[in-house]
Amino acid sequence: MDYITTLLVKNGLIVAFLVTGLLMVVSDELSRKLTRSKIPGSAIAIFLGLSMAYVGGLLTGGSKGIADIKALSGFELMGGSMLRDFAIVSTALGVSFAVVRKTGMAGVLSLLIGVVFTFSCGAVIAYLMGYSDAKSIVTIGAGACTFIVGPVTGAAVGASSDVIANSIAAGLVKSILVTIGTPLIARSIGLNNPSTAMIFGGLMGTTSGVAAGLAATDPKLVPYGAMTATFYTGLGCLLCPSVLYLLVAALVGH
Repeated sequence: MDYITTLLVKNGLIVAFLVTGLLMVVSDELSRKLTRSKIPGSAIAIFLGLSMAYVGGLLTGGSKGIADIKALSGFELMGGSMLRDFAIVSTALGVSFAVVRKTGMAGVLSLLIGVVFTFSCGAVIAYLMGYSDAKSIVTIGAGACTFIVGPVTGAAVGASSDVIANSIAAGLVKSILVTIGTPLIARSIGLNNPSTAMIFGGLMGTTSGVAAGLAATDPKLVPYGAMTATFYTGLGCLLCPSVLYLLVAALVGH
């Protein structure tokens, strides 16, 4: 057993990819047999992944989820920011820039509307939950944008760790909802071409949710939606701790 554990640790990243692949196979089968593909396999995989991380934390008492289990320590690298950002950037390889130019101002406006509207909804919910200081309201509002914008904003404005954790939770919930909801509403909103995919990515913003949802709708649309969703994250990290923070501070007084 010690030999097997050592072998798994030495090949940690390969093991992480193998487990992820098996998880996707299981999720696709559950989607097909239990929901008749109405809930995409990627959404089920996200839920199972979060559950595994929770169980890993309970079993080990650690802070890295399933990566705290020695034999699965490769998930620390696989789930880190380096491979995440690499995966996001790589989606741009399938983009036709002729289509990007054709989308034009509509794509830019979708980014601004998406960030401001989502932030406002999150900020209002934070206020209704009892948060009254600008730092907490802005951090949770930013988390409603994406689970990356939330902690970045929280660190920038000096929010407490529990508020930052809530912002991450808000972003995760949004990501899962977008993943599940996208294929269900795609037909009714005309989400069937690159231009609408870019606008959709700009409005929703959560790269993981948009990419997974579009993959379940039409894989050819993923690069377009993921590209504007990535810009959304950057715009959110720029606006939330600066302009939007100053506006909220002026409204609440502190």
